[in-house]
Amino acid sequence: MALLVQKYGGTSVANLERIQKVADRVAESRSKGNRLVVVVSAMSGVTDGLLRMARGLHAEPSEREMDLLLATGEQTTTALLAIALQGRGIAAVALTGAQAGIVTDGTHTKARIANVTPAAVQAHLRAGQVVIVAGFQGQTMQGQITTLGRGGSDLTAIALAAVLKADRCEIYTDVDGVYTADPRTEPEAAKIGEISYDEMLELASTGAKVMQARSVEFAKKFGVVFEVRSSFNRARGTLVKEEAKSMERVVVRGVSLEKNQAKVTLVGVADRPGVAAKLFSGIAKAGINVDMIVQNIALPAEGKKAQTDITFTVPRDELSKVRRYLEPFRRAGGARGILYKEGVAKLSVVGIGMRSHSGVAAQLFRALAAARVNIQMISTSEIKITVVVDEEAGPRAVRAAHREFRLGRRG
Repeated sequence: MALLVQKYGGTSVANLERIQKVADRVAESRSKGNRLVVVVSAMSGVTDGLLRMARGLHAEPSEREMDLLLATGEQTTTALLAIALQGRGIAAVALTGAQAGIVTDGTHTKARIANVTPAAVQAHLRAGQVVIVAGFQGQTMQGQITTLGRGGSDLTAIALAAVLKADRCEIYTDVDGVYTADPRTEPEAAKIGEISYDEMLELASTGAKVMQARSVEFAKKFGVVFEVRSSFNRARGTLVKEEAKSMERVVVRGVSLEKNQAKVTLVGVADRPGVAAKLFSGIAKAGINVDMIVQNIALPAEGKKAQTDITFTVPRDELSKVRRYLEPFRRAGGARGILYKEGVAKLSVVGIGMRSHSGVAAQLFRALAAARVNIQMISTSEIKITVVVDEEAGPRAVRAAHREFRLGRRG
């Protein structure tokens, strides 16, 4: 008997009709003799609705109470799916993340899994039950409910597959795999048959919404091979696994676009040791996720001390936190001025084949220039090139890069 961990996203369980279809799919798998742990997200739109209600009462609600509130979305779906299976004569039990043994640190809204103790899950499996687990959530050692950030149900599924040593982990969503670009932006995007953990991690962390980046990181760490599939058809999906030598033949695997970004520039920062450390340590303590960082040093005028400009990007919804921290920093003499720019996006091209091929960056820059897309910042790694562009130019940039590297179905 194979042990399967399946995860169904919000669109897969968006209403009662879709929950019934998921129940049919689980029942079919069960009829083949498989043991099943099923992780579910909140019904599509529920989390956003809860957020709107909370912010209608308070502009910046407490993160502790937000976790308590948002966790109810997944719990609702969990109970409904268990009831649907019971209605088919299948023994099923619904568990919260805490009941399933998901223990996290104390960082509300973006908690990290510290430990998984699946004793209750294993007991229910031994009793012959299908175990339905609420994704996206856990609890601290002190009993505080926490959530794992957007897409956290992916992480719940991968973590359970790791500790249970599942035979297979399947991530069901509204697309039938990972594509070379978002098909809504690039109609010629092609489905990728298999992709390495590193490529998937880079795509997930730079805008591809198929998987949460931390879940891919967790899968790589514990060697969990998983498949991204559609819950609406039977087509094979994309297998995410450790890289193979054959994967290096593809120079660029995919293009991603991360919207809703903001750019922050500190002008006139003292050019001396320790200033950047003080700046970014404070930002880190505030729980703000900083991404690209560029520092420009100007030659000082005669008799003047050297100064530098520091530019970095953050998610747009973190900008209010950034302002609260940086304004006191500026007033204390940390910078002569601060510039904030919204309406930017990050375009990334990713592929492990870049390690052994030169000229990829120049090729990308030429393609963007031909498409009249201005580059504001550039960052590179061994398998990724990321540029910051105006958000309105983002889709045009994706199409230009996708065509340049011949990633489409006709490429």
